[in-house]
Amino acid sequence: MSLDGIFSLALLSQTVRISVPYVLAALGATISETGGVVNIALEGLILTGAFCAVLGSHYSGNPWVGVMAAMAGGIFVSLIHAVVCIRFRANQIISGLAINILAAGATKFFLKLIFHSSSNSSRVAGLPHWSFFGLDRVPVIGAIVSDPLILAAALLVFASYCLIYKTPFGLRLRAVGEHPECAETLGVNVYFMRCAGVMLCGVLAALAGAWLAFDQHQFSADMSGGRGYIALTAMIFGKWNPLGAALAAVLFGLAEAFQIQLQTVGVSVPTQFIQMIPYVLTVVLLAGVIGKSRAPAADGKPYPVEE
Repeated sequence: MSLDGIFSLALLSQTVRISVPYVLAALGATISETGGVVNIALEGLILTGAFCAVLGSHYSGNPWVGVMAAMAGGIFVSLIHAVVCIRFRANQIISGLAINILAAGATKFFLKLIFHSSSNSSRVAGLPHWSFFGLDRVPVIGAIVSDPLILAAALLVFASYCLIYKTPFGLRLRAVGEHPECAETLGVNVYFMRCAGVMLCGVLAALAGAWLAFDQHQFSADMSGGRGYIALTAMIFGKWNPLGAALAAVLFGLAEAFQIQLQTVGVSVPTQFIQMIPYVLTVVLLAGVIGKSRAPAADGKPYPVEE
């Protein structure tokens, strides 16, 4: 076995493609938790976004309508989480897990109802690729600049950082995530800011689902495959910073691409052990980082706090 067969441009291209949903979902989680709302519902948001993307594209024949449908679906599901957690001050983790279960069941139900299959939808066209002065023919770089959602994910990393750290909105969001009582005394609407953070998270996680759907040209039951939970780990490993979360997401994407390459070149190791690599990395990094990273002080705490 040659190392050239593993460490190649194919590995880098595959890493970029695999990392997109991790990056988008991790950015969404970072924004939501910066405002003080834990969003375990990423898995359900990814599934909802993927299903709505396929549904919108299927009925309209236009994948861009599918993207808008995905974002609308993400906002709707996020609104449920926001109302339950912010308005009624329910446990945020339980609400997120309930949404994950609801999304898994609802997508399977409508998959059977609309597409008459319990596993896959009908095939849909992917988003058209763009051409930038011939850059689309350059290995790896071409994959980034020619695919709209990959390019959007790359730009959203920096946009999220600027939103959180360089704008009045981000300052208010960080304030309600650290000390909502003080923020309210300064005239900041804690409920609005937290809802806005959850809504933005829903849009980004739904875009992650749309990427999966268009990458596979169909919706498959449970196609999120634990990506929402890995995105949460990336957020923690990235210390609740959009840039750090994105880099951690790319690391997980590299681990997954690496295990695929190992299977391709025929390493003499049982396949099950190779497939464990991304998940073992998740556990190891989470165990090493937890306790060293500090979440926003009011993260996961309802407002106002009961005496």
